[in-house]
Amino acid sequence: MSDGSANSALPRGKPAFDQDPHRVREITERNLEAAIGREVRNFRRQQGMTVADLANVTGLSIGMLSKIENGNTSPSLTTLQVLSHAFSVPVTAFFKSYEERREAQHVRAGEHVEIERRGTRAGHQYNLLGHIGSNNSGVVVEPYIITLTTESDTFPAFQHEGLELLYMLEGEVDYRHGDTVYPLKPGDSLFFDADSPHGPETLVKLPARYLSVIAYPQG
Repeated sequence: MSDGSANSALPRGKPAFDQDPHRVREITERNLEAAIGREVRNFRRQQGMTVADLANVTGLSIGMLSKIENGNTSPSLTTLQVLSHAFSVPVTAFFKSYEERREAQHVRAGEHVEIERRGTRAGHQYNLLGHIGSNNSGVVVEPYIITLTTESDTFPAFQHEGLELLYMLEGEVDYRHGDTVYPLKPGDSLFFDADSPHGPETLVKLPARYLSVIAYPQG
């Protein structure tokens, strides 16, 4: 058995990511002008048009279109009608992201739903913590609490699309991903490409519970 924990440790320096988790999206999510501008830009790009192309089609100036796309001006109904004709969409299409509902699910302790997930092995208890279907992110996320007991079998050959994060809550398991086996204890995590064979290979200390979050593209 090889232990890949040393080689898989995070770098000592703090990694830099583009997304700011503390950013307040007041302008892009709650401002009507910005919502309209975002839809105008999306429609223009979907049709392979430059701002200059759109200006030629609509008779609107490049400067005005740039202001609209950046949410710096409130376009009149007449302007929106001109744009709707250019894109062959209804005027209401420009308000879609401003009006749409953002979902959230609150699951209280003990209220999660036990399910039979496709490919579930004997004795592997899956409790789904929430589910949001079709959404604008283009990603489906499935969060589970998985419980293993003395009745659970080992199966280190699960394969499915997407990425998966495991976070160990209780017990100990040796978890295989590809050619490497990782000893997981409470507080340990494992983040991996789920297309490679993976799963618990040795149940070291039972019962074992871990959080599993699977993310994959919407079909």
